[in-house]
Formats: sequence, C-alpha cells, structure tokens
Amino acid sequence: MNFLRPSAFYQYLVTYQSIRWMPCQSWAFLWWPSLDSLMRLLVIVLLWSMCAEIRHIPSSSMYPTLRVGDRVIIERASYYIRRPAINDIIIFRAPTQQPGFREEEIFIKRIVARAGDLVEIVPRGHVYVLGDNRNKSFDSHNWGTLPVKNIVGRYVMSCYRPSGNHPHKDRKGT
Repeated sequence: MNFLRPSAFYQYLVTYQSIRWMPCQSWAFLWWPSLDSLMRLLVIVLLWSMCAEIRHIPSSSMYPTLRVGDRVIIERASYYIRRPAINDIIIFRAPTQQPGFREEEIFIKRIVARAGDLVEIVPRGHVYVLGDNRNKSFDSHNWGTLPVKNIVGRYVMSCYRPSGNHPHKDRKGT
C-alpha cells in the first residue's frame, strides 16, 4: 500500500461529477463586484477613515525604531476602550505650555510611565513620554508630563520606509 498516492475515496470526491452539486460552478462571480461587496468596501473605508490615519515621521527622535520619512499607521479608537500602557508608541498634540509650538502640531513618543509611577511624580490623567533617541528628542524630560487628553492615537505599524534614508547623514551622504 502506497501512502503517497491519493485514496480511492479522495479521487471519487474530486472528480467532475462530484463537483456538479456545488452552488457556484463558475468562478465568474469573483470578477465583477456585486452591490453587497461594494457596500462592504464602503463600510470598511468609512471605519478606516474614522479610526485610523497615516502620518509621516519628521525627525529622528524615535530612531532606531522609526526613521525620518517613515509612513506609519496610527489608530485612534483604542484609548476610548483602554488606558495607555507603558511601551505604547503614541501620537499626541504638542503640550500647550510650550512656547514655539502650535496646538495642532503632532509628536510621536513612547510611554515610559503612567499615573502613579515614580520616574517623575506622574499625576492622575497624565503620562511620561520619551523618544527612543533620548539625546535628540524633545519630550517629557524637557517639558514634564503629558495630559492623556492630548493623545491622538497609538502607533500600529510602519507602512512605508524610504530606502537609503539615515537620520545621521545629510543629503550628500556624508
């Protein structure tokens, strides 16, 4: 008995006569979208636009995790359901007490402490955020804790990374 050869029962199931009873004998229904599939696509696009957005990284403050020019996907809905966690990479509006920054400017940093942690006394409703490139990051060690209400969303993934882009090289490649 050869175990590599299909059994007679299997051969009977895959013959043409056994497929005739299947409701979709033609695969043409995959080529033209139906109204149902267009409605599903519309719902997905609407949900995506309300809950996610694509941003670019303008500085090397999160190097080596994120590089200058990276495009990242952020989602905005999870912090309505759960609290920010340590090691989350978040996108947030600039703290209003900082001169030189408009309120609509967006930062991206990593949460290193939450309310009650002792990095610095973090008050309730605030988090302590730092960039991964600590020497070149303007973050909580400069301006203190960040109010949770300033958080716009959470980093999900990088969707585009330009090739040959290194934050420590100038445009001439030196």
